[in-house]
Amino acid sequence: MDESDDADFYDQPRLVTHIDDPACAALNDYFRNQFPADNELLDLMSSCVSHLPWDITYKNVTGLGMNQVELDENPQLTKRIVHNLSKDPTLPFANQSFDGCMITVSVQYLIHPIEVFSEIARVLRPGSSCVVSFSNRCFPTKAVAIWHHLDDMDHGKLVEYYFEKANGFDKPGTCNISPNPGETDPLFIVHAQVRSL
Repeated sequence: MDESDDADFYDQPRLVTHIDDPACAALNDYFRNQFPADNELLDLMSSCVSHLPWDITYKNVTGLGMNQVELDENPQLTKRIVHNLSKDPTLPFANQSFDGCMITVSVQYLIHPIEVFSEIARVLRPGSSCVVSFSNRCFPTKAVAIWHHLDDMDHGKLVEYYFEKANGFDKPGTCNISPNPGETDPLFIVHAQVRSL
């Protein structure tokens, strides 16, 4: 709905989580089982929180997002980069730089999703995981049009399509990790691994 420059929309920092506490806890637990402590991680479309377990110290966590204040408020990040994927979907990292990537409740804003997912495959090491999470919340004026026309299950299929068209991942899968269906925010995961060489 709002086709103005994303940099203008995200210029105002939003120092909040975008899912409720039970959903945050469910995502925290999922990441605990997915990303070992020695990992080098990419938090793509990052903000003031990464939802990683606080009792695990990762080798490094690089956050790429739209607002410097939000990134600076995120204590789990070891490196912070402001980058507008709507203008430039190329990630500013060398090939095979990371052991894992997460896109947390923000995939619905990508206007060049196939290019971005292809870039994720490029910067992840073979066998590494990309975890995309989404709920039913969003900034409606900035979500891409197709997102508004799909339900939660079809949102998962859409993200799976992004992985498949990126042509660098094994077959993706979607799961529902909603902590208390009907009582708290729903939470869905689409997960895929970069093909091993």
